[in-house]
Amino acid sequence: MINFSYEDACALMGKDVPVDEFLRRVPLIGSDVGDNVPGRDEMSVEFFPNRPDMYSVEGIARGMRAFLGIEPGLRRYETGDSGVRAVIADDVREICPYFMCAVVRDVRMTDAVIRSMIEMQEKLHVTVGRKRAKLAIGIHDLDRVTPPFTFRAVDPEGIRFVPLAMDEPLSPREVLERSPKGREHAHLVDGTGKFPVIVDAEGEVLSFPPITNGALTAVTADTRNLFIDVTGSDAKAVEGVVNIVATSLAERGGRICRVEMEGAPKSSYPNLEPTERRVSLGACGRFIGRKLTPDKAIECLGRMGMDGKIEGDAITVLIPAYRLDIMHDVDVYEDIAIGYGFENYGGGLHPVVQTCGSLLPETSFSESLRDVMVGLGYTELNTLTLSNRRDEFGISGLPEVDSVSVMNPITEEHASLRSHLMPSLMGILVRNKRRDLPQRVFEVGFVIRDGKAVLHLCALQAASKSSFTEAKSLTESVLREMGVDHSLEPCGYATFVPGRGAFVVSGGERIGIFGEMSPKTITSYGMTHPAIMMEIDLSGIIAGRSGKLVR
Repeated sequence: MINFSYEDACALMGKDVPVDEFLRRVPLIGSDVGDNVPGRDEMSVEFFPNRPDMYSVEGIARGMRAFLGIEPGLRRYETGDSGVRAVIADDVREICPYFMCAVVRDVRMTDAVIRSMIEMQEKLHVTVGRKRAKLAIGIHDLDRVTPPFTFRAVDPEGIRFVPLAMDEPLSPREVLERSPKGREHAHLVDGTGKFPVIVDAEGEVLSFPPITNGALTAVTADTRNLFIDVTGSDAKAVEGVVNIVATSLAERGGRICRVEMEGAPKSSYPNLEPTERRVSLGACGRFIGRKLTPDKAIECLGRMGMDGKIEGDAITVLIPAYRLDIMHDVDVYEDIAIGYGFENYGGGLHPVVQTCGSLLPETSFSESLRDVMVGLGYTELNTLTLSNRRDEFGISGLPEVDSVSVMNPITEEHASLRSHLMPSLMGILVRNKRRDLPQRVFEVGFVIRDGKAVLHLCALQAASKSSFTEAKSLTESVLREMGVDHSLEPCGYATFVPGRGAFVVSGGERIGIFGEMSPKTITSYGMTHPAIMMEIDLSGIIAGRSGKLVR
């Protein structure tokens, strides 16, 4: 989720676009709008992972300028010579083969710019950088150090520097052991023997990638000239991220300057010349379901920030250097379709085969079960199927199972598919902990177990007093309505107060748990009130039934 000031976004767009028009149009280029409160300047927008160039307010403003017709077509950035040279030493290539840089001068570092820069950097680390395993970004105050810069390998105790957010010099080994970022990312340099560092002509450390930057070059409100470094294992991704960061800062009025590189694939970076891709207009029309005239196709490309020229049936498309997502012809077709406007497609769906449909057994069962839960005084919720291992297993006290991880998560909060419903519902109660009590919520939804979607029921109650007896009464009421013969066994999960948790056993299988949640679990989630919970696997109950409850 990208958070920004709407006033700042309008200033970057060069036009005061009405909020309702912005919120109506921005999803059409591949985003989801957050819970934006009318009248508030703060806004949040979430872009799909295929558009990392939109991970900042600067990128959003650039994209919307073209899409709304304020400044359509390819955005060109002039680059000058920085007078800065950077070198890749031979000894670091086996550890981290690519190192690319840029300089951006005359940037006015307001609080909004610094916040946007930090947020963009972290989102690029998580997504394109695969949590820094693929690449790492450093943004430095250029005026605090002396070029040329060298990317080289050092022994674990071979150099000392003050890491960012710390106040004493540490060796690389000590950084991994003592600093928060070091402990978090130490696994990325395990087994390398030596560690990569970027140093200036005086031996001062700018960065220990992919772990942390040095405190010496920390960006402040007084910074005006920036040195950007990106290191990693994928040349295309590293260069693309250099271009994204540099052009985003140029949207703030900065001047992009090239860095002379020694030992890199190209002699200098950034290279912001657009790439060309030749595609068929006829193939595009067949792909998107619309036959477009050449002029209309060029107009659609302009709304996506690209230029093009027609040569017979072919379009030669000029693709910006910061667009990492354009890899195949179909990517160009998709952009033309977006530029054409999904709202202009119209029409309806006309089935070619008439069939008699009916509800699936689990759907019919779920609807009946929802009626039962509402009758018991609970409010239904629908939470995200994405979660994270910390909430699922780290603080919940629930047993760890094989979960499905997301390869390219937008945020660390949504890095895996959920294996339980309880952590997601706890997140809702935390956000409402200042509301009146009691709060009773439930969800009937799918979790992922052993690579399969399994239907679960979960209910939570937060109140000034919540006891095991209430949890047992709720669970047995629901099981009675479902007609489930069952027995109870003690449950020793850390989720519950010792002696106040139980398994639900049916047909010799444990199908659920319930109990009074432990203070440790409650406070770990950020709750402040006692709570009880129940979660039941419905798959075995539904199997072989007509799909209705036994009433």
